[in-house]
Amino acid sequence: MNVKLRRVWNAFSRKRFMEEDTNVTPLARVLTVFDLTALGAGSTLGLGVYVLAGSVAKVQAGPAVTLAFLIAAIASAFAAVCYAEFAARVPKAGSAYVYSYVSVGELVAFVIGWNLILEYIIGTASVARGLSSYIDSLVNHTMQNALREAMPMDVSFLSNYPDFLSVGIILLLTALLAFGVKESTTVNNIFTVLNLITIMIVIIGGAIKSNPENWKIKKENIPPGKDGGSGGYIPFGFSGVMAGAAKCFYGFVGFDCVATTGEEAKNPHKSIPLAIILSLIIIFLAYFGTSTVLTMMLPYYDQDENAPFPYAFGQIGWDAVKWIVTIGAIFALTTSLMGSIFPLPRIFYAMANDGLIFKGLAKVHPKTQTPLIATILAGALAGIMALIFDLQQLIDMLSIGTLLAYTIVAICILILRYKTNENDQLETSEPTGQMASHGIFFSSPMTTFSSLFNLRGIKNAHPTSSLIVQCSVVIFCITGIAFDAILTFANMTGTWEIILVAILGLLLITFLIIMARQPVAHLDLFFKVPLVPLVPGLSIIINIYLMLMLDVFTWIRFGVWMIIGFCIYFFYGVKNSTANEENEERKIIND
Repeated sequence: MNVKLRRVWNAFSRKRFMEEDTNVTPLARVLTVFDLTALGAGSTLGLGVYVLAGSVAKVQAGPAVTLAFLIAAIASAFAAVCYAEFAARVPKAGSAYVYSYVSVGELVAFVIGWNLILEYIIGTASVARGLSSYIDSLVNHTMQNALREAMPMDVSFLSNYPDFLSVGIILLLTALLAFGVKESTTVNNIFTVLNLITIMIVIIGGAIKSNPENWKIKKENIPPGKDGGSGGYIPFGFSGVMAGAAKCFYGFVGFDCVATTGEEAKNPHKSIPLAIILSLIIIFLAYFGTSTVLTMMLPYYDQDENAPFPYAFGQIGWDAVKWIVTIGAIFALTTSLMGSIFPLPRIFYAMANDGLIFKGLAKVHPKTQTPLIATILAGALAGIMALIFDLQQLIDMLSIGTLLAYTIVAICILILRYKTNENDQLETSEPTGQMASHGIFFSSPMTTFSSLFNLRGIKNAHPTSSLIVQCSVVIFCITGIAFDAILTFANMTGTWEIILVAILGLLLITFLIIMARQPVAHLDLFFKVPLVPLVPGLSIIINIYLMLMLDVFTWIRFGVWMIIGFCIYFFYGVKNSTANEENEERKIIND
């Protein structure tokens, strides 16, 4: 029985070995830093800019929507720098999927890859549905009314009508992506520039008509029938700001698509980390600027939740600017749609190339140098989702896969930063091999305490220090889940709840200190996450907290998706994994 269990564990934990020359790839290396930055910014600055700011300001945060975007940006920055270091380490197509495959193991990698597929399918479908609705609103919802009358869909968990326009938009962009990477990024760059110009027009025009007094409205001055809270800059309290920040965090989802281009970027070790950081800075400045002028143009309780900027400029009598912003929003949503669908075939390609899903998806067309079958399948799946589900149903599933991917990437950063290698072991007197893996647990208390906090001041990573970090990460994550669960579900009015949160908080700090005291692996990278283990640790805690805020139906749908994925993995991927073949070859060579 033990032998069988060991074989199963080896299958789940086997890792992918990276080729010595990571520049060898059948894909075309044509993407520059500008292309990648435009891809990251363009994929994110869509529904978030033109919808999110107004809805969060009106319902949750008031003028403090600017503060909510700042908090969300900081949380996203933790994940972004983790992605940037991984891109410097593993410049291959597949994003967090490949990163976790190399550092953690196959089962975790499959879970991440499968969730990224879900994220990008739903992201593509939701943006397409939003773009279709935005275009339809320009003609007084003629399409919606006609399709509702001709082809009603009276099913509670489906849309009211089939949205053929969104399907057509997805298929058009799918054809563009299938034709070639450089051609599609050229269109993306043009649309992104137009989007940024529109945002600048919004900020400059809004600044001219801004009234700072809209941030200081007193409660007694709020018109009857308006839900304005207590007035002022933070009318709905700090809890409203945090709820708004949780929603605004989803507005930053999209920069991670840059990390999927590892085999199509020029000099990916440098260009991908730079593009991730630059795109996040552009995204934050756009969100902060637009939300500032929006809440200064109109009182927060008068905002339109669905189309805040056209409504605001219409209210002040600037109809020309209103239509410029409306047309710019269409370009922005098109860019966001392209950024959502662009990574999807790359994830299919990476997983199929490793044999975890059907290998036919890894075929690269000799003329276009793109994963053609994977691109067509990606467009077809997203098109079906956009056809039968409405926008809110799609958005409900958008976040969970992204947050899980961010969490795994942060965990991988912690493991890799303290992982031992041959150069590190040369100058250490710590035990190696099997003795190291058992010695810490059976040593005297003083020896154990000395190893946990590295009282001897050893500067090179070794097996014992790596084991300590791995165990600390596991306990840190479990403690973090308990800590976040109490904050999320308890009312925090009882003494025992406060004491328990304090104890769990001290445990989290203790294990961060233990990890910080361990010697790090010496590796020369273009970019490294600063303040390790603090930054990845905070990223893990924040991501878990946001995942726990998702409703139970989202978790149920997520469970169904994972069951489908596990069926594919257990009945196909385990046997056909190329990592299994690589490990067998290495074993023969070593023997």
